Amino acid sequence: MAAPSSFTIPSHNIAWVYSEYGTAVDVLKLDPNLPVPEVKDDQVLVKTVPGHDIAGVVVKVGSQVKNFKEGDEVYGDINEADLQPKRFGSLAEYTAVEERVLSLKPNSLSFVEAVSLPLAIETAYEGLERTGFSAGKSILVLGGAGGVGSHVIQLAKHVFGASKVAATASTGKLELLKSLGTDWAIDYTKENFEDFTEKFDVVYDTVGEVERAIKAMKEGGQVVTIVPQPTPAPATPPPPAFIFILTSKGSVLEKLKPYLESGKVKPVIDPKGPFPFSKTVEAFSYLDTNRATGKVVVYPIS
Repeated sequence: MAAPSSFTIPSHNIAWVYSEYGTAVDVLKLDPNLPVPEVKDDQVLVKTVPGHDIAGVVVKVGSQVKNFKEGDEVYGDINEADLQPKRFGSLAEYTAVEERVLSLKPNSLSFVEAVSLPLAIETAYEGLERTGFSAGKSILVLGGAGGVGSHVIQLAKHVFGASKVAATASTGKLELLKSLGTDWAIDYTKENFEDFTEKFDVVYDTVGEVERAIKAMKEGGQVVTIVPQPTPAPATPPPPAFIFILTSKGSVLEKLKPYLESGKVKPVIDPKGPFPFSKTVEAFSYLDTNRATGKVVVYPIS
């Protein structure tokens, strides 16, 4: 059992909930009277900035929690395995979270900046790790201005030591790519990247262009994608491409903390946000336009 908390915790929670499948715009409802989740032995209760990810303050800890205490500022992706979503998510004032998916928030980041990071930066990092990416290799990032793509660029350049980073985006987002460390910003509305004579050791596909990505890869290279293949195509991409499902780990955030503290790797938040908690449905509606830059963030209730 969790020890009594020194924080005043209400019995009920303000949360966005759904009881049927459908788009977020159609099924999300605001419930001001949802019970605050019970805290298991390996969990902490966090008063949170909402979203798929969380950033907030620990207000209660389970009896087996070792790494966090009340008052700690933490962040993380609460769904350890994306194929098994939690019953209690993060679009709420309070949420109970396993300590293994959390890390202490970098002091240099605000809660809004921190909450934009976990899912995107962990996905970017795990994809690069799975390709065996290392210093001196080249990479092409498809969808470089998106939440994951913007972090693939920064990690490849500033953490892994890429020899060359190329990335695609629309015309208005090319300067953003360059500011993140892209050596070759490609306007996908004007150029076909697969037709270039220069090829890449790794192509990281965040937009669902596997067949074209393979044509941009060096012989012996790899293509990693985070976009499932559309039916009736095979569920898995054709070799040598591969897809993976993220396993959320607070240890990855801890490993990247020095780069975030120093500013070498930066959050990228869409300029239309952050959206207030009461406008969560509007935030999802904006996401559905596929025009967002970086991450769309919903900011705290209070």
